[in-house]
This record gives sequence, C-alpha cells and structure tokens, in this order.
Amino acid sequence: MSNFKQKKYTSKSGKDYVYQFPGVRAVSKINDASKNKFGVVLEEKLADEMLKHVIVEPKMKIDDFASYQEYSEVINAAYAFISGQDGDGDDQQAGSGQEG
Repeated sequence: MSNFKQKKYTSKSGKDYVYQFPGVRAVSKINDASKNKFGVVLEEKLADEMLKHVIVEPKMKIDDFASYQEYSEVINAAYAFISGQDGDGDDQQAGSGQEG
C-alpha cells in the first residue's frame, strides 16, 4: 500500500506550496533521472522532476519562479521532504511523541 502523504510548505517570501510524497519507487526514479552518466546530480533535471512529481500545488515550471532564491528554496525543501531529510516526522498528528 502506498503512502502519498502531503505537506504544506510556506517559503520565506510567504508563498504556499503543497508537496506530495510520490512513493518509494518514484523517489528512486527521480534520483536516477536527475543524474548524469557519472552520477552527478543535475540541478535543472532535479527541479523538473520535483515540479512534475512532488510539488502538486501550484503546478509550476522553472520559468514560473520570479527569483532564483525562491526557486532554489522550494526545490531543495521538496527534495528534503521526499528523502526524509526535512526534519519533520509524521506531522499528521500534533503531539504524537513517544509514550510510556
């Protein structure tokens, strides 16, 4: 069973985005598609993959961003979200820490 959880993200400029986890296989494919033949991550390809598969609201393209700073922040936060590096646990329930 897939877990397509979503996360709301507000950029430093105050714009709202919704990220959606596309599934483990899709994350693997995103990682593979974002690298060149030497295994180096290509920024433009990674951004295209994030915008296509992870950032579900608003639907955007790279050229839709007004500044590189906003673009970089949003893409990096989206990648941190799908790779589990965003520092958030399961944020669906507030106060759901360990018990007992």
